[in-house]
Amino acid sequence: MPYIFILYDSFFLFSHEFYHLIFMKYIYITLLSFITLNVFSQGEQTYNDYNTRSQLDPLFAPFYHGVASGDPLTDRVIIWTRITVDNPGSVDVNWRFATDTLFNNIVSSGTVTTDDTKDYTVKVDVTGLQPDTWYYYEFNNSGRNSLIGRTKTTPAGDVDSLRFAVVSCADYENGYYNAYKDIAQRNDIDAVIHLGDYIYEYGAGGGVGGRDHEPANEIITLEDYRTRYSQYNLDADLRYARQQYPFITVWDDHEIANNTWHTGAENHTPGTEGAWIDRAVAAHKAHEEWIPKRLTDPGNLDKIFRTIRYGDLLNLYMLDTRYYAREEQGSGTDATRKLVGPEQMNWLTNQMDTTTVLWNIIGQQVMVAPLVVFGITVNNDQWDGYPADRDTLYQRIQDLGVGNVVALTGDIHSSWANDLPLSNYDNSDVNAIVGSAGVEFVATSITSGGAPAVPQAIITSQNPHIRYVDLAKRGYVLLDVNKTRTQGDWYYVNTITSQDYTVDSPEHWYVNEGETFLRQAQNAIPSPDELYPQAPLLPNNPVSVGENIPNAALIGVYPNPFVDRIVLQFNLFKSENVLIQLFDNSGKSVYSKNLGKVRDGLNYFEIKELNLAAGAYHLSMKVAEQQLNKILVKTK
Repeated sequence: MPYIFILYDSFFLFSHEFYHLIFMKYIYITLLSFITLNVFSQGEQTYNDYNTRSQLDPLFAPFYHGVASGDPLTDRVIIWTRITVDNPGSVDVNWRFATDTLFNNIVSSGTVTTDDTKDYTVKVDVTGLQPDTWYYYEFNNSGRNSLIGRTKTTPAGDVDSLRFAVVSCADYENGYYNAYKDIAQRNDIDAVIHLGDYIYEYGAGGGVGGRDHEPANEIITLEDYRTRYSQYNLDADLRYARQQYPFITVWDDHEIANNTWHTGAENHTPGTEGAWIDRAVAAHKAHEEWIPKRLTDPGNLDKIFRTIRYGDLLNLYMLDTRYYAREEQGSGTDATRKLVGPEQMNWLTNQMDTTTVLWNIIGQQVMVAPLVVFGITVNNDQWDGYPADRDTLYQRIQDLGVGNVVALTGDIHSSWANDLPLSNYDNSDVNAIVGSAGVEFVATSITSGGAPAVPQAIITSQNPHIRYVDLAKRGYVLLDVNKTRTQGDWYYVNTITSQDYTVDSPEHWYVNEGETFLRQAQNAIPSPDELYPQAPLLPNNPVSVGENIPNAALIGVYPNPFVDRIVLQFNLFKSENVLIQLFDNSGKSVYSKNLGKVRDGLNYFEIKELNLAAGAYHLSMKVAEQQLNKILVKTK
């Protein structure tokens, strides 16, 4: 049965008054249909028509999700992987860190234990490293190696120049991750700055090329979020980008639910979706498990604002404008409504006041510059809806004499180059603009869509501080920083509906050191002459043709503990017969289902209405001669 949805992503928060006054025809209505699922019997469903979607590559077994690194400092960096196990219980994973891909010069190594309380993810904060150095790392278990990852520590002291890819908003269903692939291939950046919407919480709804969300429902529970992160991180292009660079990441709203604030979200209904705090805790735990970030307050998963320093050139302040202290959009009054809150505001402005770096770069989620059309605020989800916090930030920048402020923004699936106007903003002389607190580069989305209901010409005519806007293209911003200027080059892929793409960079804006306004450049900054060798695309010892490639991999069984339903996430490397069985502690079979011959690729099997007594159970999945096992706990 078809359903009609009006899509309200953060881009669609234009005021209702504005819609009724102007451009009603630009509201986008999308028809989404529920996918018909194969039903084996009452209470059981299998979703196994996914061979065009993310699949496990047996060459990477058991580290199918690849490797990643994040939050580099001068002497340390976090490395990450996820191991897929055949049997229940904890597992030891070895790791090693070297200056070469052959691991002839190993500088650090160790062993870490993981289990299903961490969803079998592995995170190591490797210390004792040298600044401004490329390293390689890999993980090992039972003779099998992961991909080799490449990462880089931050420099100390004098720094001439740096380059970053700035990304956001990667809806898996909306298209292929060509921008991630292009970033990985260019091999000329120091790190990827990810400004959030790494995943999307929506249910399945007709994705490009069969890229439907997994699980098919809107994600709410910890197990849902884990499954969604698993799906996203199986994408080959995202895996490639994470393998080659450290990521510096903050969340936006879709890591929990659309248009969040601290105590709720537009896309959360407590009556049918449970308590908000339970959903937020689940989402943040999954984020902590699957994203290589360093907590500034260990144990506090809510607190993600932090500083990454790059020598004397720049500080990167990663801010949370989405969850930590944000009050509901439109609540209270403009004078009292908080976006970042006093704790975070004091932290940010104190950091900028006391630092000795040249550039103060703020990585955050929602657009800082105002967007007003015919006197109407277009989007109260961004800083426009929280004018007191923005005024406080601007005032402190002026009072403290903070210079060279650059905001990096995502969220709105489009490209913007903005001055940050004060009340006396005047751009009558484009070579000597006055009344700006700094500048802003807004990166478009990797794939997420949605054009605002305002033509570009009206936006720029009504907002003179907006120097450039493009509402349609997908890609990323290449941020090039040196001692004389910071430049943003927009790189766009020509398609996200095909993996055969081209890329161009038609727009370039920069701010000079000591100035507070943007100037247009004619060309993108070229890549350096010398590029550091990338990590190889296969593990040191991939499964060879002559080896016994496994028939299947059981990625996860969720939830665990369970009440009355479980979902198996598994991959078949070739079409095989599958037998699912559940035994109690005495060895008695309490459930058995022969799925018959299941097609290869990523599959799901859901068992509902498991009316079992509380206790421990043993799950067995038999695929040809291979048997995969899992211990489950039934509550209530």
